Amino acid sequence: MTRTTVVKKNIAVIPAKKEYDRSIRPQFLRKRVAAYCRVSTLEEQQATSYEAQVNYYTDLIHNTPNWTMAGIYADDGKSATMIRKRDDFQAMIDDCMAGKIDMVITKSISRFARNTVDSLTYIRKLKERNISVFFEKENIDTLGSGGEMLITILSSQAQEESRNLSENVHWGYVRKFEAGVVYVNCKKFLGYTKDADGNLVIVPKEAELLRRIFRMFLQGNSSIKIAEILTAEGIKTVTGKKTWWPTVIDKMLSNEKYMGDALLQKTYTVDFLNKKRVMNKGIVPQYYVQGAHEAIIPKEIFYRVQEEKARRACIYHSEKKKGSTIKNKYSSKYVLSDIMYCKECGQPYRRQVWVRKGIKKPVWRCDSRLKEGTKRCKHSPTLEESTLHGAIMQAINSVVEDDGSFVNAFRENVIQIIGNYAKNPEPYEVEIDQLYVNLLIMIEKNAKGACTDEEFDRSYQEITNQIKVLKERSLQAQREKQLAASYEERATELNDYVKKVNYLKREFDEALVRVLLESIKVVSEDKLEIQFRSGIVMTQRISYYD
Repeated sequence: MTRTTVVKKNIAVIPAKKEYDRSIRPQFLRKRVAAYCRVSTLEEQQATSYEAQVNYYTDLIHNTPNWTMAGIYADDGKSATMIRKRDDFQAMIDDCMAGKIDMVITKSISRFARNTVDSLTYIRKLKERNISVFFEKENIDTLGSGGEMLITILSSQAQEESRNLSENVHWGYVRKFEAGVVYVNCKKFLGYTKDADGNLVIVPKEAELLRRIFRMFLQGNSSIKIAEILTAEGIKTVTGKKTWWPTVIDKMLSNEKYMGDALLQKTYTVDFLNKKRVMNKGIVPQYYVQGAHEAIIPKEIFYRVQEEKARRACIYHSEKKKGSTIKNKYSSKYVLSDIMYCKECGQPYRRQVWVRKGIKKPVWRCDSRLKEGTKRCKHSPTLEESTLHGAIMQAINSVVEDDGSFVNAFRENVIQIIGNYAKNPEPYEVEIDQLYVNLLIMIEKNAKGACTDEEFDRSYQEITNQIKVLKERSLQAQREKQLAASYEERATELNDYVKKVNYLKREFDEALVRVLLESIKVVSEDKLEIQFRSGIVMTQRISYYD
């Protein structure tokens, strides 16, 4: 058996030694120290002001032996949870990486960062470069033993403080939403500014531009076309930009604030750390405030724009052909592209230009017939534009000249829609209030033990169901009332418009067609079915002979 020889090891410790610089004597070596200061809210500024922190650290570094000033980095009014928004913090880290700083001193971990991940990421990043961070309040040096464990614990606590603060702020906003307080960034909101009390007030010049945008849309212009017109005219946006974007126009046309109402909490924050906000699709409650402020756009005009947007959206439909998707889009170039359909297949008619022997002739053809031949639509005719225009104007003239029966028919339709709503309003609010009183009485009885749990549960469910039904009826009644006002105003508008057209119009008038006609259905090569906005539907013959 072989015996293993044990060799005694001699271990020598080589002490660490710093790089020697002959130009600097050891007693004159100085540590380059930078300070980081931050305040983010008014409450913090009252306790420890931004300026006080800067002055304190300037004096501390200058009065500490072997320390030399490497800079004061300070962010005022910045959130601790979002480091990317703190410019001076980022500049300090960059200077550390560039070898300009040996040590960073700050008041506390919460001043440095409330996000645990960010805090540890940057501390480790600096530690790799042998740069320490000293937190005064906690008396922690990141290069010292056990520093990182304490930092992890304290950073987690600071992050939880941020969570609580975020929840408290959100709670405050919700209470204000419930009270109907409207928040608007007027610097990015055309038409309004704020007075000394924070209330929304109209800016006349901007309001006139806004009214023009709504009128242009109802006149048949698309959001793209409106943006092009405003850009070409050199009109600047509310933020001072020269280019208008269709998406901005589209959002303006859908913003209920322009008719004096406000839908609150359209978006909500999903993560308090990165402040990411998303559209509220029923995840958290919303609050609708009627009459929140003075309106720029009348409700009738606003609702008509929404109807028009919905109608145009129906024109967008996808068709799959040979592995690709083809979209038909709304076009504001020709009014008939928007309202004329094939009676046989329901597809819109499109304008085409035929060229024969060098002569151009515009015609209108069924979209389905153009794309698929006679596969789906076998009998749709091709109509010459000049003849088609003549037939449409003949129909308009015959109705407009009929001694006001056009508007009278519209008013009769209004009465049928409204019914006797105005004469017999339902006292829903009174009934709802009474049910709430009954509910409170029942709750008090239950608290005193005057009824069993089964009786309480059954009665409670019955009353809450009644309240729900009455609230739905009340909402429907409000909609009917708005509809009544909308139709009555539209009747007056049509009456005024028809009075202006007091002569026989021979030429095709797009503006007149947009105001008066709802739809045109092509029945055959010599017959149209025309529906007016008043509710009148008439059959018009197409004559190919003068």
